[in-house]
Amino acid sequence: MSGHSIYRRATVLGLTIAVGAFAIDMYIPGFAAIARDLKTDPGTVELSMTSFFVATAIGQVIYGPVSDTLGRKTPIFVGLAIFAVASVCAAFAPNIGVLIASRFFQGLGAAATAVIPMAVIRDEYTGPDAARLLSLAMVALSVSPILAPVFGGLLVQYTSWRLIFVMLIVITLTVFVMVWKMLPETLPPAQRVSGRPLAILSTYSRLLRNRNFILPVFIAGFGQAVLFSFIAGSPFVVVTLHHVAPTTFGILFAMHAIAVIGMSQFNAPMMRRFGARRLIGAGAAALAGTSLLLAALVFGGMNALWPLILLTITLFLCLGVILAPAFLTAMEPFGSTAGAAAALGVGMEFTISSVTTALMGFTADGTARPMVGFIALVSCCSFCTWVVFMKTPQAAPHVS
Repeated sequence: MSGHSIYRRATVLGLTIAVGAFAIDMYIPGFAAIARDLKTDPGTVELSMTSFFVATAIGQVIYGPVSDTLGRKTPIFVGLAIFAVASVCAAFAPNIGVLIASRFFQGLGAAATAVIPMAVIRDEYTGPDAARLLSLAMVALSVSPILAPVFGGLLVQYTSWRLIFVMLIVITLTVFVMVWKMLPETLPPAQRVSGRPLAILSTYSRLLRNRNFILPVFIAGFGQAVLFSFIAGSPFVVVTLHHVAPTTFGILFAMHAIAVIGMSQFNAPMMRRFGARRLIGAGAAALAGTSLLLAALVFGGMNALWPLILLTITLFLCLGVILAPAFLTAMEPFGSTAGAAAALGVGMEFTISSVTTALMGFTADGTARPMVGFIALVSCCSFCTWVVFMKTPQAAPHVS
């Protein structure tokens, strides 16, 4: 693929993945306003994020094998359509129950945009080359976490949180056209596999028994749980506890996004020089150490905002060298079943994140302790899983 083509492909894939990211990043500055408008509490509003994560995890298990059978593009179009309809329902939600349900179906639609681009990358690349394409896609994806929180904060502060969902509809239609016009089908009919339920179950069973798949997925999954713990907990901690304006919170959130996306741009050369396993291990060790320091400070009574922000940005720098390399390491041994592998992998990651954020909501005590406590827990789990992974013999590469 030429340089021009890879940048074009990365742009389309990055913006496709960004559909789900926009639904998260543009939404979180509105938590307090939603709680006031719908006469509920912030903990209940957090459940609307949890329902999104749960649905995304469920949907990925479906979309992945379907894309191995029908090709990559058709399931993306179906997911975008579901997402758009759910966005309309969310925009007019009269109460928190309807909003939580609408967010569930949004997540069901967004699952296609989260998992299938990963299969598209595996269709064409492996190893550092796949890391390069994914890193370039993250530059396009960065439009969401960098700009969306700021824009969402402006909408909440000066108009209404409901307009966030109107903007999501516009974004969805734009991505639909881009995929239609600019993304070729990367899985030809000759390479597609059976869509029979028994064949799908057999594929999932084989994946679940493969330690070279499961362990990197758990490393990335616990790492992603750090990210989503911050996403779910930071609106309350920063906006409510520290009385920061939604627009300022959006800027702070964008700084975290810049950290993880900027660091990820070094993944391909670092994977070539140090190897994926050593790179992931260094990131996981730094993640665990930083999270334990943060937890010690907060549980010890620290109330200042800026030390917390500096440490969470450090956590996001660590995630930049963990998430993509770990996931690509899990995907590498699989070719024709890349959709199923991506679906199971991303689905497991979102399941871990969903359970973590749900527990955060149930243990909310009006302080930052639940957020930093769960961040420390899943960070340590990520590092411990890497230790086990290093004792696992490496799989032969490029096996379908």
